[in-house]
Amino acid sequence: MEEKKKLIHVCKMPIRWGDMDAYGHVNNTVYFRYMEQARVEWIEAMNILVRPGGAGPVIINASCTFLIPMSYPGRVEVRTFTGPPGRSSVQTYVEMSIEGDERLYAEGAAKVVWMDTQTGKSVPLPDHVRAMLEAE
Repeated sequence: MEEKKKLIHVCKMPIRWGDMDAYGHVNNTVYFRYMEQARVEWIEAMNILVRPGGAGPVIINASCTFLIPMSYPGRVEVRTFTGPPGRSSVQTYVEMSIEGDERLYAEGAAKVVWMDTQTGKSVPLPDHVRAMLEAE
């Protein structure tokens, strides 16, 4: 996370009993679902519907580093940051903690690209998205 990051969204959600695996902690795949939910909430907060058809955001890669195991019960807080926007994409970064605990439990990243879903080709970021990403 070397480049300058901008906090763009905070999302809190419950850790569900079913999120845990046989080891008694949140399964590694569920962290990606937490990041997905936070990303969808951020995108929808910009008045962009996450639906098929037309142009919209897709991710081309995703990563997560698991630092401290999470377990039920609790509420995970997902903080989403962005780097500087490119022509058609923006790098996002995520920090996850447990509500009421300042420790960092996991960190992740995903590159979001605006794509024409009919052609499968990238398109420029919408003007209002770029303005939000570039605002101080």
